Amino acid sequence: MGPHAIDLSIAELRRRYLREEEPVTAQLLARLKRDPRQGVRLLHDTLRRRWESEKQLRARRDSMLHFERILWRSGIERLAGVDEAGVGPLAGPVVAAAVVFPPGTGLDGVDDSKQLDRETRERLDGVIRGAASGIGLGTASVAEIDELNVYQAALLAMRRAVEDLPDPPQHLLVDARAIPGVAIPQNRFEKGDGIDFSIAAASILAKVHRDALMQELDREYPEYGFAAHKGYATPGHQEAIRRHGPCPAHRRSYTFLRELCGGYSERFYRLQERLEAIEERAALRRFETDLSERREELADEEYRKLRLTVTRRWKGM
Repeated sequence: MGPHAIDLSIAELRRRYLREEEPVTAQLLARLKRDPRQGVRLLHDTLRRRWESEKQLRARRDSMLHFERILWRSGIERLAGVDEAGVGPLAGPVVAAAVVFPPGTGLDGVDDSKQLDRETRERLDGVIRGAASGIGLGTASVAEIDELNVYQAALLAMRRAVEDLPDPPQHLLVDARAIPGVAIPQNRFEKGDGIDFSIAAASILAKVHRDALMQELDREYPEYGFAAHKGYATPGHQEAIRRHGPCPAHRRSYTFLRELCGGYSERFYRLQERLEAIEERAALRRFETDLSERREELADEEYRKLRLTVTRRWKGM
């Protein structure tokens, strides 16, 4: 560490550990804590908070690398994490990414893309690309989503991402599901993008790439605001669909689009309007009874939609 902390001026300590951000160790903190100077005590408090934050980041990184380290130690060098983005939106493709890191790689801050803001995702996208030994991207189009259903389309995008890697991986770590049609050993993890490093890295790559594709769709169909909501069912997006109808980027197989475009019965919309106005539990209970009595007057998907809304209203009261 060089000279003992107590031998340095406060200005020199600030230069080293605040402006130049030299590594902070437990040994340094102990020395600063013993220093009688008030300025050094204040610096100790600042650096201790930074050290504790960095310690938590290291612990998080080590936890997320658990499976990678086991497989790397077993001799597997080309280990790919795979994840997708875009299952939930009403519009746009599903995008998947596969990423391979050299054994021993660890990057601070990599986490489930949904837990990161846009600026952090984009910064980490560059960091991941710089550290990775292989990256593959795959998409499933809106037409494929409508033909296959979005779950199967996501699996297709994930398979394409694996096939897009420059070298075939020896093992896959996958978020939530197994990828069919891939003759590679794989482990799947529920909420894998929040517990595994390679899967989380893939989730960031997939999200950033899909967001860029939605920016392109926004330029093609500016009236829908795709750049802002990325195709999700925000109030503004719903209103745009009601006003303009769906465009070629929308997933026509989604029944919610039918609802937004007036494709349900008049009885459904009357009941929906009545339900939206309910504020008291007694009124909601009466509506629930009335809905059950009108079951035969509604199409199955209309009844399911209203029942789901009733359940959500109960939870919110």
